Amino acid sequence: MAESANATGSRRVIDLRRGGRALAGSYLYHGDELITGWHSHDVHQIEYAVGGVVEVETDSAHYLLPPQQAAWIPVGLQHQARMNPNVRTVAVMFDPLLLPDGGDRARIIAVSPLVREMMLYALRWPIDRRPGSAEDERVSDSFFRTLADLVREALDHEAPLSLPTSEHPTVAAAMAYTKAHLDTVTVDDVSRAVAVSERTLRRLFQDTLGIPWRTYLLHARMLRAMALLAAPGQSVQETSSAVGFDSLSSFTRAFTQFCGETPTTYRKRVGSGLG
Repeated sequence: MAESANATGSRRVIDLRRGGRALAGSYLYHGDELITGWHSHDVHQIEYAVGGVVEVETDSAHYLLPPQQAAWIPVGLQHQARMNPNVRTVAVMFDPLLLPDGGDRARIIAVSPLVREMMLYALRWPIDRRPGSAEDERVSDSFFRTLADLVREALDHEAPLSLPTSEHPTVAAAMAYTKAHLDTVTVDDVSRAVAVSERTLRRLFQDTLGIPWRTYLLHARMLRAMALLAAPGQSVQETSSAVGFDSLSSFTRAFTQFCGETPTTYRKRVGSGLG
């Protein structure tokens, strides 16, 4: 991929079109674990996870993209992605002319079967393709304009699959410790790890993030559980223990309230994938 340095030095602007002029196009990723590094695009991107789990980090949030959900990354947004093992994703990129109101932040969205099938169909038009015949260009432009309209509607249906980030050093350290010890962590553990009182820790989370530490912990546990359940052979019981629940029933209740479906139903759905 062509790329150039931007004002942040180590962050890159990636030219996904490789100098081409396509209004829109697709890209298929299927590979092993990968961390992209910080970068931005000169186009909007919607990325659908066919299988495996993708994590997207921006300056303001950390997003989980589980199978059969899509990530929206608008033009110019600095981000980095972690492709976990056995990931397969389909991305469609749009010139901002097709979606002038794409916003300025990432989102995880639930896509309809129609959008999913259109994204898969779009693989016949890679984003870095050379210009085709006038008829080919007319057909592809018409297709992507329709898909852009459907994606615009889908952006209103955002899924709560992100964790906030913070530049406050104590809060950032507390969040990192919490995520690293989801199976056993307590507020006392975290406060001792970052050398503040429990009262101060709770106040910092509320003042800095707008949510209590307990809410952050629950969301972190649920996102980790979703990622684990997407892995082949991972049982609900193993996942419950891995994210710190003492009983399977309490985990099932919390997961269902957060995701709208039971862990067993979710595991079967995301495990089905698409060929």
